[in-house]
Amino acid sequence: MAQVEIKINGRDYRIACEDGQESHLLSLAKYLDDKVSELVGEVGQIGDTSLMVMAGLLVTDELSDLRDELEDMRNQAARDTQSAIDNTEDKLAAQIDGLATRIEKVAGALAAS
Repeated sequence: MAQVEIKINGRDYRIACEDGQESHLLSLAKYLDDKVSELVGEVGQIGDTSLMVMAGLLVTDELSDLRDELEDMRNQAARDTQSAIDNTEDKLAAQIDGLATRIEKVAGALAAS
């Protein structure tokens, strides 16, 4: 198991992670540190715990918005897929009706002769 040194709000932390995940963890830590830095700029140094809670809530809010957006996209894709299926079924039904009409005409012509 690998360990990574990260820095949040000027403090160093040693965090364990799975091998190969070091760069991902560093990227996540940078994102969190940027959020904490934004908060420090807005509210000042109010303590690590409060800053971490506030940053966690900001990131969680972003995640919630993205989940909602993803759900909306999935629902729209499902509606689009169903619409495409309905359109295909309508086209196939029209083609089948056309073929049935042609078959009836051929059958009628054969019966008359």
